[in-house]
Amino acid sequence: MGAAGARTDETAGERRQLINVAYRLLGSLAESEDAVQEAYARWYALPQGRREEIVSPGAWLTTVTGRVCLDVLGSARARRERYVGAWLPDPLPDHAEWDHGHGTDPADQMVLDESVAMAFLVVLESMTPAERVAFVLHDVFRYPFAEIADVLGRTPAACKQLAASARRRARAARAPTTAAGQADAVRQVKAAWETKDIAALVDLLDPAAVMTADGGGMAGTALRPIEGGTPIAQYMVAIADKAPGLELLRRSVNGVPGLVARRDGAVVTVASFEVTDGRVTRIWVVRNPEKLRPWMREGRDPSGES
Repeated sequence: MGAAGARTDETAGERRQLINVAYRLLGSLAESEDAVQEAYARWYALPQGRREEIVSPGAWLTTVTGRVCLDVLGSARARRERYVGAWLPDPLPDHAEWDHGHGTDPADQMVLDESVAMAFLVVLESMTPAERVAFVLHDVFRYPFAEIADVLGRTPAACKQLAASARRRARAARAPTTAAGQADAVRQVKAAWETKDIAALVDLLDPAAVMTADGGGMAGTALRPIEGGTPIAQYMVAIADKAPGLELLRRSVNGVPGLVARRDGAVVTVASFEVTDGRVTRIWVVRNPEKLRPWMREGRDPSGES
């Protein structure tokens, strides 16, 4: 294969890394896919001679993807203001359970680690666009500040300050519980929810717990966060009363234990949890069907665990 063909293979191999970078920057699979597609479009729009001059196509594509994501983040505030209800990042399914060999969805290419946990992504949402880019590229993906400077159009020193500011925000978030503790709390929430046991739910929820739901105007849900263990428990039981036949399953959501609700075999809700000292402090519920597309695939029902 000639040099041009080898260079094509090299850039194609960068796609997974770029999708992972873009999702952590944007929290949206669709927007991440669009950003990566735009980066590749700009690459192939370069004259062949210019492409051959670029020593590291991967670094070039990362820089362009970062700039595209920065532009998207800059316009996100206006878009979120038009969004119906609360906006949450897209929930990610576990590969072992949901990857049936389609290989086309960006969720298939996602590395599931602590940097995609819903609690972490929500913290990222509190950062400025520049802070988020500097922090994600440096602290998560270990890119040097000299390269991040090319993305942000700032000096390496300024990028280092942005990452430090973002890091302080991230450290202010509560420390995550262990995987075993998270799984046990989710199991108990599921059991209490299925039996509509308000008292048990209240005992499992922190008194200052907050539930945030994202329906995007396309699925019924609370438009504002629900605060307090008792109101959340009452809301959960009320929802269960209104949804006969709803099937609750324990599933990995963004790499940590969560719950999935199915009706007639179709996923209609994905719930993520933050657990601290054995009690649930945050619940993030995604019901927007556009954000649940990776969960809609037909295929085997994994392992039978419920």
